[in-house]
Amino acid sequence: MKSSYLRAGAALACAVALSACGGSDGQLYLGGQFYGVTKAGLVLTNNGGSDKAITPTSNGRGDWYFDTLIASDDRYNVQIKAEPSNVSGCRIENGSGRAGYHVYTVEVICDVRLHGLSGTVSNLKGELVLANGSDNVTLQPGATSFKLADIPEDSPYGVSILRQPANQTCTVSNGSGAVGPAPVTNVAVTCTP
Repeated sequence: MKSSYLRAGAALACAVALSACGGSDGQLYLGGQFYGVTKAGLVLTNNGGSDKAITPTSNGRGDWYFDTLIASDDRYNVQIKAEPSNVSGCRIENGSGRAGYHVYTVEVICDVRLHGLSGTVSNLKGELVLANGSDNVTLQPGATSFKLADIPEDSPYGVSILRQPANQTCTVSNGSGAVGPAPVTNVAVTCTP
């Protein structure tokens, strides 16, 4: 009789220890990090069952977890069910395996489409420097067009004059907005004597 109490006590101690380590069934998180998600539309699925819509962030990065917990020793297979409209594609790294502990290592990487930012220049007689954020371009006298670095779809842009040419004043038209699904080509820089 005494030995059966000892066995029951040992079994209870083992169960408590396992549950403290997160090893009990249905108590394990499945998730990780995402990159390049600046627009709604990314939906992940695990084994074709549980779905998770990822909430975008302004910098495109963050953590995510399925709402449904998985059990110890469960196999998981995270796949992409839907992608945002502003990406050229998304991929998953470390997306499948067998759960022994909480899974925090599933990474989702989306490649946001990039679009050109360019325009025309008229009547430029000296050297002009244009900027969009930290990107800038130097234009030489007589230049009739410019191109700044490509920017991600849905991102804001603001073309400004960083340095005016000698003895001229240049102004920018259509210089700010948000990049849509096509390149921005209608920025116009006009210089006057």
